[in-house]
Amino acid sequence: MSLAKHLEEAAERLKDAESRIESARGKPSSPEETRRWLAALSDFSLALSDIQRFNNESVHEKLHELAERTGLKRFS
Repeated sequence: MSLAKHLEEAAERLKDAESRIESARGKPSSPEETRRWLAALSDFSLALSDIQRFNNESVHEKLHELAERTGLKRFS
């Protein structure tokens, strides 16, 4: 799967988790709602982490491409 596709899926997971967090916030507090809120928060954090990682990979790929185009011999 392409990097762009991974990034799109992570963004969708982020949006889904965000709506679940908002939904849980609007309901009266209970152990079950707290569990749902925590699960949504966990999913949000994981999706955000994936987005950051995929963005870093994208930048890294672009830097390598630029180095190649400019003829830079060594690029770590």
